Amino acid sequence: MMGLIKDRHGTYYAQRRVPDRLQEAVARVLKSDKPRQVFLKRSLGTKVLKDANTRAKPVLMEFDRTLSAAEALLKRPTQPKPLRTSLNDAEIKRMAEYVYAKALAWDERTRYGRDELRRIEAEHERLEGPLSGPWAFPYETLPEHGLSPAQLADQRQQLGEELTDMRECLALGDISAVEDHIEEALSAFDIRLDRQSGAYPRLGIEVLRAYVRALQAIEQRNAGEPVPTPQLVTPSTAAASGTLKEAFEGWKKERERPEGTVHEYGRAIDMFIQLHGNLPILEIKRSHARTFREALQLVPKSRKGTLLKASLPELSDYGRVHPTVQKVSPGTVNKQLGAAQAVAGWGRHNGLVPEDAFWSDPFEEMRLDEEQSQREPFDARDLQTIFNAPLFTEHKLPVGAKGDAGIWLPLLALFAGARQAEYAGLRVSDIREDSETRVPLMWFTRDTKAGRRLKTKSSERVVPVHPQLVKIGFLNYVAERRKDGEQAWLFPTVAPDQKGALRAWAKWWGRHLRDHVGVKDTNKVFHSFRHGFQDALRQATPDEELRDALAGRSSGKSVSRRYGAKAMLERWGVKALKSAIDKINYPGLDLSRIRTSGPAKRTRGTKANR
Repeated sequence: MMGLIKDRHGTYYAQRRVPDRLQEAVARVLKSDKPRQVFLKRSLGTKVLKDANTRAKPVLMEFDRTLSAAEALLKRPTQPKPLRTSLNDAEIKRMAEYVYAKALAWDERTRYGRDELRRIEAEHERLEGPLSGPWAFPYETLPEHGLSPAQLADQRQQLGEELTDMRECLALGDISAVEDHIEEALSAFDIRLDRQSGAYPRLGIEVLRAYVRALQAIEQRNAGEPVPTPQLVTPSTAAASGTLKEAFEGWKKERERPEGTVHEYGRAIDMFIQLHGNLPILEIKRSHARTFREALQLVPKSRKGTLLKASLPELSDYGRVHPTVQKVSPGTVNKQLGAAQAVAGWGRHNGLVPEDAFWSDPFEEMRLDEEQSQREPFDARDLQTIFNAPLFTEHKLPVGAKGDAGIWLPLLALFAGARQAEYAGLRVSDIREDSETRVPLMWFTRDTKAGRRLKTKSSERVVPVHPQLVKIGFLNYVAERRKDGEQAWLFPTVAPDQKGALRAWAKWWGRHLRDHVGVKDTNKVFHSFRHGFQDALRQATPDEELRDALAGRSSGKSVSRRYGAKAMLERWGVKALKSAIDKINYPGLDLSRIRTSGPAKRTRGTKANR
């Protein structure tokens, strides 16, 4: 019987090849995971030909029913695409880029020689029927590769005439000359657009401009200029490329990342999407990165009222209309560019862009030149004002201070110079005495599973507890926290397991500093304690390597300068580390009024001090 095959074990199968035109439909009928079903095949469970012939009949009839269902599926009328009356700027831009790239790609093919021209003619005949007229030059007169001089001369003449006509159309705003290109672009992007809508002429003008640019580029090629052909990207080719949003979701899930970093990167991706849409990574070009940068540069530094929830286009429009308003710093712009670059790069290297697709980093060399950090250390008057506030002298703890974190984080930063997150990640066990010298030490080490992270490898370090901290009760505080166990967080209200708590604390500290303490200089922030600590450390020891190690920073001069906690103890010993820290001094600063123990006076305070 037709349709019977036998495997190498002698078992008979019923098999039928699916016609090419039905393969996709059959896969849908069978609800197969495959995009196409090339064969219908089923074991008949016998090695006897007579039995196989009997059993095959109902199976082959079932195959016929499947093919009939596929035929019916193909004949079923498809729902037409909805008629659209609007296009967003990103869609118009991508379709214009498609027209430009298509024109240059076609021109490039015609320069490959006679064999390529034969292929072009064959493709046209297969898809659209015979060419309406013969090629200007017989194949036998053409070179194997490239154009003949006669072809090039003819090309230059025809191009010159067409470019003149198209420039005239552009001057007149006459888009009828490129209607075929408009329709081709709409078809490629699977968009059904109302020709009477306002979007149609907008698209038409952009397509006309793109076509004129393409003709100008081809004219440069005719003059021997090396004009490249852009990658031709359509929704169908970009479908294999994951979007920027998908890349961000994958980047987040790859490993546990600091909450602040995830928030910062998410904000950057959201702003990029607000400006350009959720583009496939393969579609992101340098022009997108450049306009993203330009929009970021117009964002106001201070945002209130409706600007708090405004999108990037709205913020940049506001900045453009108000040129005197202070804008965000180049450093902030670079952070947003860097975040988008990192996420797009992650997607490229993690399979969201096909391996055989050409992709170059569109954000490369887009960073702005940055001025030196404008953060300044607190001067003696600032420090005295800060620590004379009721928060420290009366143990008044606003809600925003999050308990004892409001008192100890600034004091620790003053005498140990660490970052907010480094203090928030400390456990009770990280404060312990050296067994030989009895010197209390603070250990800053990473524990990613627990959410404890450090900015760099050089941030791992050990810092002796300053005598002034001992005097005002830090070790007493540690002893009290130790009652909850060695693994208890030192500052549980801002610990890594309290999502968003440290960021909220940082915002509170900024408001407290400006509105309650009265330090109005916006260049002076919590990080100013670290700058002041480093300045004091320079006065305490001439050993630059020791200073870098205690501050948890790398000078970048050599890998050997990146010490860890244990390596620091081996390199200098506890006594040398303690000697340097003990010399940290802020002339004129009086901390005698500070209260760090006893019942706290809780207060909700004003909005600024919450």
